[in-house]
Amino acid sequence: MKISRALLTFASVSILAASLTGCASTINLQAAPDSNNPGCAAVIVRLGDTVGSQSRRLTNAQATAAWGTPANILLRCGIAPVTVSKLKCVTVSKVDWLVDGSKAPSYRFITFGRTPATEVILDSTKVSGSTALDDLSEAVNRGKVTAHCL
Repeated sequence: MKISRALLTFASVSILAASLTGCASTINLQAAPDSNNPGCAAVIVRLGDTVGSQSRRLTNAQATAAWGTPANILLRCGIAPVTVSKLKCVTVSKVDWLVDGSKAPSYRFITFGRTPATEVILDSTKVSGSTALDDLSEAVNRGKVTAHCL
């Protein structure tokens, strides 16, 4: 039985792809308290395969996502909504975010005045916060808006 060159090439590429994806382990994250909110499903299904040139990784918790190897962008949907805070508030692509830079170069961004709320934690030495938030804005711009940055 003769095996075509195209079939051999396909088989080789498939084996290589499977071995490469096997190298990237699943990222362990803790689901947020309201991760089963249907609004989180709307966010998660709209997330892109890349954020700030970082490739998406598998996670083990509901309504979570991660990008980069090692993972340097983490997302959790379903955290407690925030409408009052002393943190700096910025607007990126029509989404208001609170900025917690207390652990720089790691930054925590929390959607402001949105239900369900989403947090993004990133390493600013690997990706720009504004780039990451811009890349995530289409997905996160779901759900009910209850307040805006002043």
